[in-house]
Amino acid sequence: MKRFAAIFLLLIILFFLPKSIFAASSPCNFTEAGSGCSSCMDDGKHVWTAFGCLETDSGQFINNLLKFGSGIAGGIAFLLIIIGGFQIVISAGNPEKLNEGKELVTSAIVGLLFIIFSIFLLRFIGVDFLGIPGFE
Repeated sequence: MKRFAAIFLLLIILFFLPKSIFAASSPCNFTEAGSGCSSCMDDGKHVWTAFGCLETDSGQFINNLLKFGSGIAGGIAFLLIIIGGFQIVISAGNPEKLNEGKELVTSAIVGLLFIIFSIFLLRFIGVDFLGIPGFE
């Protein structure tokens, strides 16, 4: 399990760190007319950061953050379901290993349900009761 955690951490570091860390120079060139940051900031509703072009509208930013967070959480739950299923398959009749796999799959599914219902609840409260713009 420690080996899996180390590989998973390495994959997160490689795929989710800003790309500008690995680049030789910053992608933002204010003198060049068609660069990423100048086209990003032309409308006044975006700002160029190390993570790329981000919204300055708070409602849209929160919406994008919820989408990103739920995607990451869903991916992690999916990986845990696969690992639990793999543990069940290779348990070879060992009841302890079989129960560990069942608990992992059950916990991942319950966690996924909590995430889905929390997003539903946040959107229900944000749109219907509070009327936060950009939460639709």
